[in-house]
Amino acid sequence: MKKLFIVIVILVSISTVFLVVNIIKTSKAPEIKEAVEKPVYDPAPDFALMDIFGKEQRLSDFRGKVIILSFWATWCPPCRKGIPNFIELYNEYKDDGLEIIGITLDWNAARQAPPFAIENGINYTILIGKQEVSDLYGGVVSIPTTFIIDRDGGLKKRYIGYQEKDIFEREIKELL
Repeated sequence: MKKLFIVIVILVSISTVFLVVNIIKTSKAPEIKEAVEKPVYDPAPDFALMDIFGKEQRLSDFRGKVIILSFWATWCPPCRKGIPNFIELYNEYKDDGLEIIGITLDWNAARQAPPFAIENGINYTILIGKQEVSDLYGGVVSIPTTFIIDRDGGLKKRYIGYQEKDIFEREIKELL
């Protein structure tokens, strides 16, 4: 009886191991990517927001330029990591028709964003975000969320998460 019990335990153990190995082999783990490119709609919705200096800015004011439109926040580590890339891109391509617009989604952004922009040497347009504008762009639920807009105001790409400088540089070079 004891031998039969041991044999059954061994058979069950071996069967369990084979079952687990088979499940692992046949199931595919989801790919983890730093950012996801999503299809977007055309044209880019227009909006009006105040910049950090108190001046109203409309997206349509920048028509004719290639725009990197980034929803971000001062407290967001991936957003902060991308700022130097945007500063460099703006310096390199502004004379070719590039505009970078950062829409801050910070709570109390009108107070927090201006000193943050100065301290970090941000040289591109920073606007104080509103939920209504975020909703126009599909409801920004993760930051940074960045859109590439062509000279005609058409949405070309949407990126969720931090992207390296060369990703944006490749995109804008095709449109400039």
